[in-house]
Amino acid sequence: MKVIFTCGGTAGHVNPALALAGLMKKKDPAVQILFVGTPNGMERKLTAKAGYPYESVEVSSFSRSIKPEGIRHNLHALKNLCTARTQAEKILKSFRPDLVVGTGGYASYPMVKYAAKAHIPTAVHESNMVPGLTTKMLEDCADRIMVGFEECRQHYKHPEKICVTGTPVRGDFFDLTKKAAKEKLGLTDGRPLIVSFWGSLGASYMNEKMAEFFAMEAKEEPFYHIHAVGNTGWPKWPGWCAQYGFEPKVHPALDAREYIYDMAVVMRAADLVICRAGASTISELTALSVPAIIVPSPYVTNNHQEKNARILERHGGALVMLEPESSGKKLFDAASAILKDPARQVAMSRGMGSLGIPDATERIYETVMSIRK
Repeated sequence: MKVIFTCGGTAGHVNPALALAGLMKKKDPAVQILFVGTPNGMERKLTAKAGYPYESVEVSSFSRSIKPEGIRHNLHALKNLCTARTQAEKILKSFRPDLVVGTGGYASYPMVKYAAKAHIPTAVHESNMVPGLTTKMLEDCADRIMVGFEECRQHYKHPEKICVTGTPVRGDFFDLTKKAAKEKLGLTDGRPLIVSFWGSLGASYMNEKMAEFFAMEAKEEPFYHIHAVGNTGWPKWPGWCAQYGFEPKVHPALDAREYIYDMAVVMRAADLVICRAGASTISELTALSVPAIIVPSPYVTNNHQEKNARILERHGGALVMLEPESSGKKLFDAASAILKDPARQVAMSRGMGSLGIPDATERIYETVMSIRK
């Protein structure tokens, strides 16, 4: 069997494809896999690291701006889209796939579109609550649309094509029990652990608020706290801490890092997570049944992060706080209220877990295999 995976833009789009590719290889070592993305997108580096062959198609995103620069960008994107058809058809004729799977991002559009036109079985995985532009454009031609939650179905005009599969979570998130994860981190005195992050680059506004949060924690140190500041905020972190009178070296229980490299262990040990609402994060929270305070990013297309977060809120797994309303004190007060109320923690964990689909990769595998001719 030959399979093309096509994706790009963010790790949240690439990781489901890598998870499925890995499961396919495990079940059938003879399967031939090709990844297709943009020439210089992050998907190229991620798939190369995983050891898969890669081909590129020149395709650009579309701007929603009607300003002159937005119009120029869209004219260039249209030109690339015309070129992409030739490139996609060339890859299809050369590789001759039995199946094409798109897992998000504008990079996946031409391969799924022209594979469908060539009568090759196609499937699309959408990680977010509301379908992105690429998924909307592919809904008519794809054989299956795979989504994270049952509530997603209402946003599609072809509900008969929808399969609720969830979004894959890395297997190492389940290697340890929560107790073992805490022991590995040396957190054994019974204090709860807060884990917080705003994405790989971080968010300056929210990182400054987190410095205020740390300063409030430092007064009594009621919790352990591991926070990923991110690349852009890391040089500014000492200044933010000084602004709130917090000296990191004096408080070892309050651990700020540029990145959390052992994320699987840290998330497994967490009693509360404070974060954005990207699709990958949502799938991890629900799979691990971890209560969360979510501050959705207001800077994403179609406000999809708030829509993701509201699902968790409706099921009782998360408290949603919008960025303009947030402050270090409000976040600290909210976290304290949750962690000092064991019954609330249990209820939130149960609500989060009700949405979790730990076998998402297997479900996706069964779905795509069912459409093969």
